[in-house]
Amino acid sequence: MSIRFGTSGWRAIIADEFNFVNVRLVTEGICSYLNQILCDNPATLIIGHDSRFMGEKFAGIAAEIAKQKGFRVLLCQNPTPTPTISHAIRIEKALGGINFTASHNPPEYQGIKFSTADGAPALPEVTEQIEEFVQNKSKAAEKDGGSIEEYDARPNYLDDLKTKIRFDQIAAAKGRYAYDALWGTGRGYLDKILRDNGLQVKTIHDWRDVTFGGRSPEPGEEHLDELRQAVTSKGLSLGLTTDGDGDRFGVIDSNGAFISPNELIALLSDYLAESRGWTQGIARSVATTHLVDRVAENRGLKLYETPVGFKFIGELINKGEIILGGEESAGLSIKGHYPEKDGILACLLAAEAVAARGKSLTEQLNELYSRVGKLESGRIGVKLTDEVAKNLKEKLAQEPSEIAGRKIEKINRIDGVKFIFADGSWMLMRPSGTEPLVRIYAESENTNDLEVLLEQGRSYLLA
Repeated sequence: MSIRFGTSGWRAIIADEFNFVNVRLVTEGICSYLNQILCDNPATLIIGHDSRFMGEKFAGIAAEIAKQKGFRVLLCQNPTPTPTISHAIRIEKALGGINFTASHNPPEYQGIKFSTADGAPALPEVTEQIEEFVQNKSKAAEKDGGSIEEYDARPNYLDDLKTKIRFDQIAAAKGRYAYDALWGTGRGYLDKILRDNGLQVKTIHDWRDVTFGGRSPEPGEEHLDELRQAVTSKGLSLGLTTDGDGDRFGVIDSNGAFISPNELIALLSDYLAESRGWTQGIARSVATTHLVDRVAENRGLKLYETPVGFKFIGELINKGEIILGGEESAGLSIKGHYPEKDGILACLLAAEAVAARGKSLTEQLNELYSRVGKLESGRIGVKLTDEVAKNLKEKLAQEPSEIAGRKIEKINRIDGVKFIFADGSWMLMRPSGTEPLVRIYAESENTNDLEVLLEQGRSYLLA
């Protein structure tokens, strides 16, 4: 058994690989890594968990180990969103944070995400060292002076959001909202801050259910029928949702339309450039819509392309080089915020854009399309069977001149392999960092061609 950190930590199935023995191993590995960079003694470590099965038990075990190693542990007492833990790391000047979460994965999964002192997901050069300590079953030396303190990260995080969102404009518009917490950590955060500003919020699935209703706590369109029904039946301004650990977002417009992450990232990039007057660049992952590129060009801003994994966008946030960075998998952060994706922030920015512009998101998107043109994007997953896995490396190493008659203009290998075609469409193939899948992403100027392109990608991969 080999413990490997993917794009967003280590994840595995509960009671299979994710068990008490391995949690202890990984925690020891993290403590061994932290001992290398220890400046103050005792150093502070934030430990939290989402609303998954046994989260508080795993977090408690990690806290006890860290205490034995001499760390001052601030142990979050309730299920806590990932971005909230990121903020806590920064304001408490912690050396890092251990978060027990499998984000949007199915309920049988658990995970450990390690964040560094800047609040960002650990970069590969860090997680590779942790993996080595785990592989060698290294144990950090025990030290005196360790402690465990109960910690509530929510008040400071919500106060910080008030400095970044224009709640005066949201409140003045007197919108009414529905919020689907998907049984996750966003409950008591997004709904609370809206209500604190005098707004009406109908909540859905706002209690803990470790099975997440028997499905993944993913804020995709296929999971939001109840949210859509609430919005359209009650004439609400927006339907908002976040995933299991609150770092991903989903939005239903007032007309019942699902606003895809790709669309919202492009729209909010445009809105922030207009409303804040910011002039830094915009970042997107290699799998994210090129509509962002068109917004950047239209606004005279630099475009950054990163590998998949928000840690790479986080670096640009830390450097102050971008006004917004986003991933098609519903991750987003902005200038002055944390180098971690924040679904609560994204939902609030959507509400602000509607309030400030006095137009629905659909109306705003249509106006954006009239300026820069429209693109249709999508993705599919191909199961990573033994046969697919055996041929995958060789297949992705090939350099075809065309696929299904489409001439390839450029091949991009920043992450996976991305074919950019002469007609402006593109296709990306990359193994998932968290699930046994190969993902195929594509984008074209019309829906029919997009569907054809995705199937051509599947056929190419399986041929």
